Amino acid sequence: MSLSMPSLMNRLLFIALCSFLITSTVLSASCDNADNDLLIVTTTSTENSGLIDILIPEFEKISGYNVKVIAVGSGAAIRMGRRGDVDVLLIHAPDAEKELIESGLALERVPVMKNWFVLVGSEDDIAGIKGMEAKLAFNAIAQVGASFVSRGDNSGTHMRELRLWKNAGFAEAPKNEEWYVSSGQGMAATLTIASEKGSYTLADRGTYLATSSVTRLVVLVNGGEGMENIYSVILLNPKRLAINNVGASAFRDFMVSDSTRIIIRNFGVEKYGESLFTPLVFD
Repeated sequence: MSLSMPSLMNRLLFIALCSFLITSTVLSASCDNADNDLLIVTTTSTENSGLIDILIPEFEKISGYNVKVIAVGSGAAIRMGRRGDVDVLLIHAPDAEKELIESGLALERVPVMKNWFVLVGSEDDIAGIKGMEAKLAFNAIAQVGASFVSRGDNSGTHMRELRLWKNAGFAEAPKNEEWYVSSGQGMAATLTIASEKGSYTLADRGTYLATSSVTRLVVLVNGGEGMENIYSVILLNPKRLAINNVGASAFRDFMVSDSTRIIIRNFGVEKYGESLFTPLVFD
């Protein structure tokens, strides 16, 4: 039985309407899912220590966001932030962070926790730096040409190492010396290389403790001038970059909450006898 022209037109209009509604629903769901995704870039030290693996599931449970974490050196993290490749940063490179804000690509820097950099090496300590201030220790290492492994990757730790060489009176790191080696790798890998070579290296205390069972390194310089290591959440500028600013703000609020500060304060205590990070106090 054939359909009349009006009936055929009505059916075609009905099919077209259904197709439009289905497509709109799919696109809407896709957008909703995109708004629910959050891309965080953080440092290798929060990954190597295991802290980020504790924090992110808790944030997802509380916020409902689906989070993907990228762990790189702070220098690489900042470059990703400048391009708008990520939604929010958790890093430890204060000078570079302030430059990012001054550029207008970031709006806010919120310090959330800290630990300390430590200068580690083999027990024989051929440069005799144990207990020295950092600037004296760096001088002693250079004077005897003791093996030193640098991350050499423009990470927050590498940036701090370069500053410590300057504090010790060097115009730049002694990169042309045979005893000075750049690993170009993350903190855990650099500690492994230093252990194998019997070298000195600068590390954040959290990653050192987390890897201490598989290295033969001991802490020789701990604390003092230039050794405080502050981690901050960096909020990017949504007017300059296509980011999930709502999700980024939610992550910032999570990181400064009382419940998260308790997690940070307790992290590592049971296993290492001390916390790997210290939450900062907020008014």
